[in-house]
Amino acid sequence: MNAYPLVFEPIFKPKIWGGRTLEILLGKRLPAGEAIGESWELADLEDDQSMVANGPAKGRTLGELVKEWGADLIGGAELFEGRFPLLIKFLDARDTLSVQVHPDAAMARRLGGRVRLKNEAWYIVDADEGSFIYRGVQQGVDGEALRRAIEGRDVASCLKRIDVRQGHCYYLPSGTIHALGAGVTVAEIQTPSDVTYRVYDWDRVDPSTGAPRELHVERAMECISYDTSPIPIEHPEHVGDVWTSVTSLVRCESFVVERVRATEGLERELGSGEFVIWMVLEGRGQIMCKGHSEPVEFGRGDTVLLPAGLNDARFKTLDDCMWLEVSVPVTGSAEGAHPGSLGKPEQADQTRR
Repeated sequence: MNAYPLVFEPIFKPKIWGGRTLEILLGKRLPAGEAIGESWELADLEDDQSMVANGPAKGRTLGELVKEWGADLIGGAELFEGRFPLLIKFLDARDTLSVQVHPDAAMARRLGGRVRLKNEAWYIVDADEGSFIYRGVQQGVDGEALRRAIEGRDVASCLKRIDVRQGHCYYLPSGTIHALGAGVTVAEIQTPSDVTYRVYDWDRVDPSTGAPRELHVERAMECISYDTSPIPIEHPEHVGDVWTSVTSLVRCESFVVERVRATEGLERELGSGEFVIWMVLEGRGQIMCKGHSEPVEFGRGDTVLLPAGLNDARFKTLDDCMWLEVSVPVTGSAEGAHPGSLGKPEQADQTRR
């Protein structure tokens, strides 16, 4: 089968803190009457598999394509324990999420099984006035101080509170204690793990059980990082040509995230030899592929996987567009190099910082 741009059926996750904003903001067709907190756009996990929604592979799962297409899908990227190396979501927080942490590498090695390292990034798609996140601990907070705060139900006093607005992006390496605040919608890019250790849940009661949700304090305390040094992230912007600009948001060992802006009427060839993911936040466009009579349409709220083996393909923007372009660093590439569909920063006409 010739590789072509893949669109998947979203997997909707009802959450106690969710709402209906993904329907309003991103055009998602949510199930009626449910508070949806997460839309899983690309997933290759034991219990959750994204299903192709378009083209000859319609109805196949992402996991099946990883096995069958191999390098034509993922190129030179390394699988994550035999699975697609990223988990891609949209999150809608109408209430503050639990204070939580994800396993670090040491805990993942020690416990094995489904416990995996989880690095993630949040891109703020939308934020109500006064919205915030919690990310990391305050200066001087150690395990003993945090445990006292947990017992005293005063965890927030130990955490760094950060005001957020649309367009901000935050990297959360495994071991970072964090919580998404109310009124925030984010695109979440992460390694493929759904293991979360809750530290505190604001004394909420789960309406489905009538009991508080389970906490995992002891496991969490084993992997929380108390390093308060800031993580330096530059956001250089470069002009690919007169129609595009690309802003670097996150570059880490697990993934690379850039924000791409393209004007209406831009038409360009695609194909980098490595897979690329587009999370479309504004505008509409289409991708034309040799051997496929119908173009692949994309628009606000869509996530498109461009396989590594994509050849003889072009895209055209029908409006001014903005999308997040997500890729993974490729082993053996030059310093920080990654597969981008719109050219590399060093090829830019100019650089603005």
